[in-house]
Amino acid sequence: MDALRGLRELAFTEYEARAYVALIEGGELNGYALAKATGIPRANIYAVADKLVQRGAARRAEHSAGVAFVAIAPKRFLRSIEVSQRQLMRAAQHALARLSRRRPRAAVLNLRDDEVLASARQLIDDSKKSLLIALQPDEAAVLADHLRQARERDVVITTLCLEGCSNECGGCSGKIYRHRLVPPGDARWLLLVCDGHAALLGHIAPENVTGVLTEQVLVVELASAYIRQSVTLAMLGSELAGQFTGLLSAETRRLLDGLYPDGDFLARMRELSDATSTSA
Repeated sequence: MDALRGLRELAFTEYEARAYVALIEGGELNGYALAKATGIPRANIYAVADKLVQRGAARRAEHSAGVAFVAIAPKRFLRSIEVSQRQLMRAAQHALARLSRRRPRAAVLNLRDDEVLASARQLIDDSKKSLLIALQPDEAAVLADHLRQARERDVVITTLCLEGCSNECGGCSGKIYRHRLVPPGDARWLLLVCDGHAALLGHIAPENVTGVLTEQVLVVELASAYIRQSVTLAMLGSELAGQFTGLLSAETRRLLDGLYPDGDFLARMRELSDATSTSA
């Protein structure tokens, strides 16, 4: 890159670049000499030279015979530009950060196809404190390395294996609860809550993969509650399924039966007890 081009890249005009180079090469020059050295019209030369002074690229030298101009040494001048640019960059970063904080976040980001697992990987990689996750073996295998790395960062991971696998598949991580809670049909679910402030809900069907990613507090709380309460109910079902008949009043039994599609709360508790185990 030649000197003139380099100065133009620093937002010098053509005349300013030519004048600065001429002052470096010619030393102290008055207006007449500077105009002659650069080919800049004499009517414009003092405005151009004054602009160099304002930029910090030159200084004025007052003499009895008139005004002359002297270039600031390039190393010193470029250092001043570097310092100024860093200051401008910091100011811009602070201003843009304030704008980002004021900008409302999208309530829900809709995901499709590969975006679902890509977003899940990103959430896991961004986690700092905790992960709540409910998934099945296919997704566990895809996310295994990312979950392992999160655990190595001391992220606390709670995993609900929706398949209720009797043997460890190697994909799940952290405190693992295995309960057969597979969704109906041939779809799979993926629920992930990162640090209690972001949630991903994925619906993975053979011909249609969709999901949502959000920091909306209500959705995050609902996803967290689903995972925790599913584990709780499954464990209670395992421990107390045979004792509920004597523990529950007729009114409580009637109300609980009304919450389930088949109208049989105890049958649901027995189902949950079929594949119940935990591991660390």
